[in-house]
Amino acid sequence: MISSTIKLELSTMPDLPGVYQFFDDSNKIIYIGKAKNLKKRVASYFQKNLNSQKTKNLVKNIFEIKHVAVSSESDALLLENSLIKKYQPKYNILLRDDKTYPWIVIKNEAFPRVITTRKVEKDGSEYFGPFTNYKTVRMIMDMFSGLYSLRTCTYDLSREKINNDKYKVCLEYHIGNCLGGCEGHQEENDYKKYISNIRDFLKGNLSTSINYFKTEMKLASDSLNFEKAQSLKEKIELLLNYQSKSTVVSSSLNNIDVFSIKSDSTHAYVNYLQVAFGRIVRFHNLEIKKKLDESDQELLLLSIVDLRNKFDSKNKTIISLFDYKKVIPAKFIIPKAGEKKKLLDLSLKNVSLFKLEKLKQVQIVDPERHSKRILNQMKVDLRLQDSPVHIECFDNSNIQGSIPVAACIVFKNTKASKKDYRHYNIKTVEGPDDYASMEEVVYRRYKRLLEEKVSLPNLIIIDGGKGQLSSSILALKKLNLDKKIAILGIAKRLEEIYYPNDPIPLYLDKKSETLRLIQQMRNEAHRFAITFHRNKRSSLALNSSLDSIVGIGEKTKISLLKKFKSLKKIKEVPLELLISEIGESKAKKLMSFLNSTN
Repeated sequence: MISSTIKLELSTMPDLPGVYQFFDDSNKIIYIGKAKNLKKRVASYFQKNLNSQKTKNLVKNIFEIKHVAVSSESDALLLENSLIKKYQPKYNILLRDDKTYPWIVIKNEAFPRVITTRKVEKDGSEYFGPFTNYKTVRMIMDMFSGLYSLRTCTYDLSREKINNDKYKVCLEYHIGNCLGGCEGHQEENDYKKYISNIRDFLKGNLSTSINYFKTEMKLASDSLNFEKAQSLKEKIELLLNYQSKSTVVSSSLNNIDVFSIKSDSTHAYVNYLQVAFGRIVRFHNLEIKKKLDESDQELLLLSIVDLRNKFDSKNKTIISLFDYKKVIPAKFIIPKAGEKKKLLDLSLKNVSLFKLEKLKQVQIVDPERHSKRILNQMKVDLRLQDSPVHIECFDNSNIQGSIPVAACIVFKNTKASKKDYRHYNIKTVEGPDDYASMEEVVYRRYKRLLEEKVSLPNLIIIDGGKGQLSSSILALKKLNLDKKIAILGIAKRLEEIYYPNDPIPLYLDKKSETLRLIQQMRNEAHRFAITFHRNKRSSLALNSSLDSIVGIGEKTKISLLKKFKSLKKIKEVPLELLISEIGESKAKKLMSFLNSTN
């Protein structure tokens, strides 16, 4: 029931862009959202046909609603982002960086230092990064040390203190790493040329530094200072070598942000590439935990706003999977071919690798969450009412109708429950009839479970196409279970999924975890059935052969069967081992028979 207060709030809410806040009964904000139309968007939460259980839980806890109208959807987006960061409501997604990455900082001071840090402060300094690999940071810093004479001291090199001879040069000056700005040996304007080159370098423009050193090298050469000229030449070669090793996208692409997203039922993963001067200058991954049933389009929009704010990106061109030009003042491109498409593909590749890495980590440290995530994904992919916690898979095995058998394997929480595996001898079917065999075994399986009053599976998987599936449904109908248990068939040819009374199959992504788990169960059922069939054939062959040997009784046959499994293996056994197993007299009779059949 909607309270009278909320009804009143809904009736008076404006048809304008804005941000709304949901409060619980303790006056705590539990959700913040944006809307192009506040009245329509907030009212949508209170419809009777809500599909998502998460959204239903949210609505149950809404005690009060507040809103603020803004001039545009873009303003609403920015306000939503800032409020979420401030209040961190329970039902809003969290944009999480799993690591504190290093940054390179140009300090806001006289004779600015260039240092590394893992903490970003609002002190007026310039921050570049973050860098996902600290080795890269160290390589760049070592390069700067080799290229430029930068100070490393922490002195306040104000003009007043330098003029008052406040400081003395240190060892760095005497070994040539610093030009002694603390004693006035170097002008600040000359030092700032180094900083300007470093700034351009960190933004992706190496040509400024290269041209600077080329000019200095020519001046040194013209003045016959060949030692200095050679030193400058080495610096140019160092820069050119670094440029050749860096990720070059295209000389025609400049000042572009690239975003891509991959998701599953519980989390989303975002990749951000920043391109400048034809090179990728920033690379960042983001993990998002879903709180409601947020779409990829919603999550990527929020991520773009957050990451561009975080890294202070002013790029006017954005390559993305979706167009947000009505919300974000930039040119959005969804490329279909060419260099921009290759750039988007690169981002998609990296976000896929990031997702895979995260899933592997979860599988190791939190297997329960891993299983729950896969089950939720299966529920969505297979259009099920419930998560398939308990799944059973069936397969038949025979040779031209002879020795027909079947197998049922059981998976619980995505793991094989081998103690629940069952194999069956087909009793009522003669000849090669897979359909009738499948009907028999499914009927026997669930008739037994009903009699024993044990829990039924959430999902049944039949190894086969429409024929095997239809036969299985007939068995369930006899037991009045056809409406109580979800059932599907998987055909081997194209790995298509068949549903009852649906002639059009479902084709899952070949790389999807849902299909991989179904294939794993299908292959396990096939292995279990084939093994049972093979053992039964061997048993029959062994029994039929041993039946003709005088002096070899039933107990001896069983003992030999348990121990050696087949006649072929018995033939390879030394006489001494047979004697120890069944006695000397029986062993000699057996060996005599086996030798006579060679």
